[in-house]
Amino acid sequence: MNLHEYQSKSILKQFGVAVPEGGLAHTEEEAVKAAEFLQSSTGSDKFVVKAQIHAGGRGKGGGVKVAKSIEEVRQFARQILGMTLVTPQTSKEGKLVRKVYVEQNIYYPGPSEPKEIYMSILLNRQKGHTVIMYSPRGGMDIEAVAEETPELIFTEEVDPKIGLQAFQARKVAFNLGLKEDAYKNMVKFVFGIFKAYEASDASLIEINPVFKTSDNKILAADAKIVIDNNALYRHPDIALMRDLDEEDPIEVEATRHDLNYVKLNGNVGCMVNGAGLAMATMDIIKLSGGDPANFLDVGGSANAKRVEEGFRIIMKDAAVKAILVNIFGGIVRCDRVAQGVVDAYKNIGEINIPIIVRLQGTNAIEGKKLIDASGLKVHSAITLKEAADLVTQVLR
Repeated sequence: MNLHEYQSKSILKQFGVAVPEGGLAHTEEEAVKAAEFLQSSTGSDKFVVKAQIHAGGRGKGGGVKVAKSIEEVRQFARQILGMTLVTPQTSKEGKLVRKVYVEQNIYYPGPSEPKEIYMSILLNRQKGHTVIMYSPRGGMDIEAVAEETPELIFTEEVDPKIGLQAFQARKVAFNLGLKEDAYKNMVKFVFGIFKAYEASDASLIEINPVFKTSDNKILAADAKIVIDNNALYRHPDIALMRDLDEEDPIEVEATRHDLNYVKLNGNVGCMVNGAGLAMATMDIIKLSGGDPANFLDVGGSANAKRVEEGFRIIMKDAAVKAILVNIFGGIVRCDRVAQGVVDAYKNIGEINIPIIVRLQGTNAIEGKKLIDASGLKVHSAITLKEAADLVTQVLR
């Protein structure tokens, strides 16, 4: 589950990570009040107005503005709220901005030069280790840094059996070229974000930039946290942070029916039971000349009702030109799935795109008979190759 910047910073703050002070606003009046509070509480005379959407690159799309006065805060809030923000990480349709975050100015004069740093924590699945990735070249796309100056990207692997060690946090601060107070504050910062990563069951924490102020404070100037959905039951407070407005409405509906659905950009809808089989099905669609339009796992207990709901969700995607149902009957009975296909076809009404159904396993023969006897325009297959050939035929 993706979190907004302001939500991510609230989690980081719980673990002692220093963040700039800020306030959330849904209207320009709320933005002005947030700026006035910051002015009185921090003495800040400049502010940053940031669009809150689930995408990076907001500044490039005009979603981040530096305000030199409270009146400019009002102007920028008026501009950003309600705009459709297109960034390198959104679709071409962009995202509607419903709220902004007004934050204190952290670029102020001091005895040393400010510095922007990149830092993220994620999982190395091959080794089963947590990785801290960091670079002194923060504030820009890490992909560009990797391509242009790969020697400026450092990694520190943490064995989960022993956790983050003090020498590793010191190594991070040293490689970033920090000294004295900035060095000490960075060591504390690294321990804080690592603790936040583990305690919140995050799959990613990305802070770009980590900001060293001119007086050597270390702050999370931006923050992105992604929480492992499978661990949300342990964090009801974080689960309440879910912003359905930022998610694909089809995926939201699928969640309501306990279906594992992810929308893709292809033309062949997939309905499968089991994540591994779903991946293999998407591969076979690609090999057959099509492109998967979605990942949809109806689960091991698929019944007629779940299959019908799966069809309804797939049909909401106008790009779908064919549907491939690929079911292996281990726990689930193929004849029940077949009945679900027939019921869905009748209940949904006229379906004008080809449907290919491949059934294997428990009661697969009975399931095929049900489909063949239904009189509906449903193509049945036994092997993956047959299903692939049918996909190729119907897409011609």
